[in-house]
Amino acid sequence: MTFTAYQGAANLQSSLNPADGTASLAVTHSIFIISALFLPCYIIELIGCRWTMVVSLCSYVTYPLANFYPHWGTLIPSSVLVGLSAAPLWSAKCTYLTTSASRYAKLTDDTTDAVIHKFFGVFYLFFQTSQIIGNLISSFVLSSNTIRNLEFPTCYNTSYIEQNCGKNDCQDNLTAARLLYNTSECPVTNLNGSGPSNSTIYALMGIYTTHILSGVLIMALGVDNIEVQCAETRGPFSLLIATFKQMKDKRQLLLIPITMFSGFEQAFLTGDITRSFITCPLGVNWVGFVLICYAACDAICSLLFGGAEKYVGRMSIFTCGAIIYITLIITLLAWLPYPDDVAVFFILPALWGIADAVWKTQLNAVYGVIFVNNQEACFANYNVWESSGFVIAFAYRNFICVSAKLWVLLAVLLLGMVLYYYVEFEERTENFTEVKSNGRSPEENKAYVE
Repeated sequence: MTFTAYQGAANLQSSLNPADGTASLAVTHSIFIISALFLPCYIIELIGCRWTMVVSLCSYVTYPLANFYPHWGTLIPSSVLVGLSAAPLWSAKCTYLTTSASRYAKLTDDTTDAVIHKFFGVFYLFFQTSQIIGNLISSFVLSSNTIRNLEFPTCYNTSYIEQNCGKNDCQDNLTAARLLYNTSECPVTNLNGSGPSNSTIYALMGIYTTHILSGVLIMALGVDNIEVQCAETRGPFSLLIATFKQMKDKRQLLLIPITMFSGFEQAFLTGDITRSFITCPLGVNWVGFVLICYAACDAICSLLFGGAEKYVGRMSIFTCGAIIYITLIITLLAWLPYPDDVAVFFILPALWGIADAVWKTQLNAVYGVIFVNNQEACFANYNVWESSGFVIAFAYRNFICVSAKLWVLLAVLLLGMVLYYYVEFEERTENFTEVKSNGRSPEENKAYVE
């Protein structure tokens, strides 16, 4: 319920508030990094996982409220609050899931790794479903104010699209909507280029505010509390020390690029695909409709990949996700988003959602499995490096063209996958050595490994 509203509002920032809105997203992730180093385990131990999540979610209500009057003075303070709350929220969520999964594995006599993957898969099924609802809300509300008819592709200024949309968008050339259309020939209304009216924005943000308040109430009344021991927590600076100690682990350092890629790809989706590949050729009211395909595929595949890991292994799933991302990046470098390519506008985000489901479920699970005895510090590292990728991507978004951002995405992905494969190889070698030293027969070793 909460992220139905927050993600719905965040997805529109690069289109509705291209200056202050995107800056607010960067501020959120910048503050998130600082928060992740100091607050999560201290807060979790102080008030517990359940109330950490409840209190953290309360801060999210300020974001749609700030969008009633989207200016620097409203969006930035709200983003600071969300950033401070996000790290305790996500650390509590990860700790809650891994702790519950470990206990459930003992009850069902299943492997802890498999249950952790399954639990993260179920969580992200619901989490990504919120994107579907949030984008549906935004699309229907904004469509009542802005009409763009895809039945008349000749209405579009194709030369404008070739020069300014898609890979050729350099962030300083998205002008009024009327430049995209030949209004003398097209039966289209309300092409004043001013965007949605204030009353439409107020209605949308009012709906989002109600959703967040409902989410807080559900969390407070419906979620059981669990006891979690944060072994390394002695004060607000202990997690900072533990986080830096965690980086002494070679495996943690090698996982940094693939973790940062998660931030890069999310920033590209939120800041560039929504603006350059949807709003520029189609209009802001189509952002929600297109991203519904992304969210639906992300939600379904999160559940599927969470269960499939037990049978095919996470390395195979990661490889599949990387191949999809590489294919998408190459396609976006070659494709010009003409409005009459209707199917492509929906297929590409759908594939992006499948690949994102791989990263969401498997990367969280990798951290939970490899660093199972140091959960708080490892998830703090995960949050820090993922958000660092997001912040870096938003830091340079107004200075380079979309084509250059796609090349950066490809480079980070390839580097991250090579280092990830090395970590998996090291883990398997270590596990094989441990099994071999236990004096079991080959048949017993095989059964133990399985």
